[in-house]
Amino acid sequence: MKYCTPLVAVIFCVTLSASAAEQPNIIFFATDDLCDWVGPLGYDQAITPNMDQLAKQGVVFTNAHTAGTFCAPSRSSIFTGRYATTTGCYTNEVYFHDHPELRPLQASFQAGGYATFGAGKLFHHPAGYVDLRGWDEFFVRTDEQKQRGWDLDSWGDGTPIPQPYPNSIYNLGRVPANRFFLEWGAVPNDREEEMADTIRTQWACDVLRREHDKPFFLAVGLYTPHFPNYAPKKYFDLYDADQVKAPEYKADDLDDLPPKIRRAKINRRRAHHARLEELGAIEDAVHGYLAAVSYADAMLGRVMKTLQKSPHRNNTVIVLWSDHGYHHGEKGDWGKHTLWERTTNVPFIWSGPAIKPAAKVDTTVSLIDMYPTFVEMCDLPDDEGLEGESLAQVLRDPSTATDRNVLVPYLDPGGFAIVNQQWRYIHYSDDTEELYDVRKDPNEWDNLASVAGHETVKQELRAAAPKTFAPTGTPNSRRKLAVEGDSFQWQTK
Repeated sequence: MKYCTPLVAVIFCVTLSASAAEQPNIIFFATDDLCDWVGPLGYDQAITPNMDQLAKQGVVFTNAHTAGTFCAPSRSSIFTGRYATTTGCYTNEVYFHDHPELRPLQASFQAGGYATFGAGKLFHHPAGYVDLRGWDEFFVRTDEQKQRGWDLDSWGDGTPIPQPYPNSIYNLGRVPANRFFLEWGAVPNDREEEMADTIRTQWACDVLRREHDKPFFLAVGLYTPHFPNYAPKKYFDLYDADQVKAPEYKADDLDDLPPKIRRAKINRRRAHHARLEELGAIEDAVHGYLAAVSYADAMLGRVMKTLQKSPHRNNTVIVLWSDHGYHHGEKGDWGKHTLWERTTNVPFIWSGPAIKPAAKVDTTVSLIDMYPTFVEMCDLPDDEGLEGESLAQVLRDPSTATDRNVLVPYLDPGGFAIVNQQWRYIHYSDDTEELYDVRKDPNEWDNLASVAGHETVKQELRAAAPKTFAPTGTPNSRRKLAVEGDSFQWQTK
């Protein structure tokens, strides 16, 4: 709905707002690789004024966890409402190739009477991962992206990157195998509007300014703060580089891990964290990440400001989430793909009509809870196969929240974590284990799995895991992407 002109259109505006009152509009705002380093989760080093404001207006889930340990499986779980243990999407599998019968989230909104709009990184970013079903519009910046299979292409086609490239001290003088891993740097401020995430955000703001004769589901996904941590210089300048602090590390943190995961993390620490230490660049890398976080916050601010100036402001729910967290040297890792707190704990904030303002909920929840919450909140078609739990009642009355065991599937069948307010139990597919009392040991430094007296706790947490695990879905090596014009389909080789 466009801005209504005074007097003449006021009755029209009120009528439209009333007609959609039972089904709120939804702004589905996603970030990538954003861990709990934001103001609403108590991390005072990050400058996130818009997230802070959103938190004051709604409910912050401080103990929210991803449903997958990196981009593809997390997003598959969110859009299907089912864990990898059901779909087989543990890594880079494509849920709509293996399970075309499942109705994705956007299609449920469409079936429930919503107009549906999407842009940016909502699904995994390579070609062939955008589920095009159920969208009235899905925005990409160029026609060439459509002809390649709707890849995200956040750092090509004329988008600005710092010069020279590479720009971070970690990559200077070398050609990294992964073009953008541990790469950070400032983009000129006058080129902010050319950045892909800015363009996507502005498109979302334009959608908010339109006339809408039915409720809308507006989903916008940012690539930031995923590497490369490129952001306009003004977001780097928000921080005093000399005052940036790295997280706390424990020298022998890996010693009590199971053998296989210990070897993997020792090797990863040698490859990345040790190099950053040698270069004296850990704080510099953290600075780059924080700048990207503040850039993401500014994009959220644009959407919030546009909403407040629109006639939809009183009937729109904003949901802020990140697909998973990120390690910054904790347990020797820079990245995700783990079952520890730094990967699984994510920002998760809801604000809007009938949602309690300025509330915090410390009980465990999962991103997979979004689908069933929308079914209840927005009167969408029922789907008996959804595996999360609706949070609608908790959003209305946070005092009703109760703790529960939350599942985080790993990268293969049989691997998982079970998380609640006190414990994190990790089980790998080779039957090795970890156990942390997160109330006493929030850094997860002391693995209690082999310490006497914890067998009952482990048994109780193991019992919360699925009884069966779906086999892994069709891998990349057995799929072929067939592109025809602006459409594509996956074919099994």
